[in-house]
Amino acid sequence: MTLDLDAYLARIGWTGEPAPTVEVLRSLHRAHALGIPFENLDPVLGSAPSLALPDLEAKLVRGGRGGYCYEHNTLFATALRQLGFTVTLLAARVLLGAAPGDVRPRSHILLRVDVPGVATPYVADVGFGTVGALLEPIELVAGAELYDAPRHHRLVTVAHEGPLEMWELQAEKGGSWEAQYSFTPEPFEGPDFDMINWYVATSPHSPFAQAVYAQRALPDATHRSLAGLDLVETAEDGTIRERVLSGPDEVVQVLEDGFGIHVPEGAELPA
Repeated sequence: MTLDLDAYLARIGWTGEPAPTVEVLRSLHRAHALGIPFENLDPVLGSAPSLALPDLEAKLVRGGRGGYCYEHNTLFATALRQLGFTVTLLAARVLLGAAPGDVRPRSHILLRVDVPGVATPYVADVGFGTVGALLEPIELVAGAELYDAPRHHRLVTVAHEGPLEMWELQAEKGGSWEAQYSFTPEPFEGPDFDMINWYVATSPHSPFAQAVYAQRALPDATHRSLAGLDLVETAEDGTIRERVLSGPDEVVQVLEDGFGIHVPEGAELPA
């Protein structure tokens, strides 16, 4: 089955001329990041989201929903491949929020994208639900910097004991670099992420199975984040506004009105 590209492009509000070029990759990446929210309602409601293309299309493209990293990047990879890009699935360890010495599993999906006729590959990632997420792809080159306004990223290589090169994505925060995740160039396949997705969605140790998480990057450069009952808005200049929601009813209202997420009828969200 192939993705309905016209419906997908309409969903993310992209109206350019589809072609496998760097310029199209950049603009598609930003349009997807701004057009489809990050959310984990399926795990919170007790199920692992399907990564099958028909289900992703029904949910993220036509259903007024968002998803988390496996859904976003599987959908984006499919669209890119249909447009003529070569896409390799990679897996990363999330470093953001980790204590020194913590070793987290490879639980995040990202994409290596090769553009026809271009020697340098790119890292693309439309599913990292944080204010430090990429808005545009970054060249897979040591020391590469990306000013994906209003954000600023770089890729560096770091020492480790394995045989493959270790890369680290960093985002600028308050004048210093903050590690987001690390990865090696080893290719992963869809079934690898089917398994990881199941664990992240269903394990009692996974935060995604315990509380609502939603993220939305807005065209005015505001980033909106919901974690449980904590709603945070980060403006382009770094100003932060935060408030605590009153309970599940207000969470549903904020998801609908503030994030553009259609909450399934009758959903019982945690307090």
